[in-house]
Amino acid sequence: MSVAIIIPARFASSRYPGKPLVHLKGADGTSKSLIERSWQAAMAVKGVDRVVVATDDDRIKSTAGGFGAEVVMTSSGCLNGTERCAEAAQIIGDYDVIVNLQGDAPLTPAWFVEDLIDGLTDDKTVSIATPVLQCDGRALNGFLEDRREGRVGGTTAVFDRKNHALYFSKEVIPFTSTTYADDEITPVFHHVGVYAYRPSALLEYSQWSAGPLETLEGLEQLRFMENGHKVLCVQVEARGRQFWELNNPEDVERLESMMAEMGIS
Repeated sequence: MSVAIIIPARFASSRYPGKPLVHLKGADGTSKSLIERSWQAAMAVKGVDRVVVATDDDRIKSTAGGFGAEVVMTSSGCLNGTERCAEAAQIIGDYDVIVNLQGDAPLTPAWFVEDLIDGLTDDKTVSIATPVLQCDGRALNGFLEDRREGRVGGTTAVFDRKNHALYFSKEVIPFTSTTYADDEITPVFHHVGVYAYRPSALLEYSQWSAGPLETLEGLEQLRFMENGHKVLCVQVEARGRQFWELNNPEDVERLESMMAEMGIS
């Protein structure tokens, strides 16, 4: 199967303008932009034929081109990363699988994406797949702290026995009244912001308008579910790695601390 990874990146984020160009220091003190670290994560994935950055901003284009990334320019009218991927997919041509590796997840391990592609390949009943990571107490407590402080944190997911999504939310679901130690496994699953699509699903997505759930939650994958598409949740393993997205300015320190702890330069 031919696979292309598209990294959608926009400068005009409502929550964090200029986010793709924010710099993160690694364990050795090396400072790299968020978009470069996300591109490096994509380049580490095995079995991928092409990696491109999709943007509508010349500053991001210049930065990405500077470290060697292929860049495709898309319109400023894209409402989210999936719409940008759909437009970019029309530009780059035919691939069996399109992966959307969002440009705010530089700690995404390569095997998350590899397992995702395998999951989409194996389940012929779905045309969209996304990874979920079972939270330990440390991750769950981080989610709950974000909610208490009024910050937008990670997304959580619930799914059925066939691993087909029931719902995604920026609230912590399912509810649990239990307090967990940092190293305890919890019933909450962190949705990792990566998607694999069959091209037909991307084409359909671009023809739908946002529904009420997508609008309320601000989660693009809900548009598929609101239009009757199954979304496969592929359970991935951390293998000792920590994972977090850059959603707020406060997350810079958190990500840098994680990279220092894991020895990521």
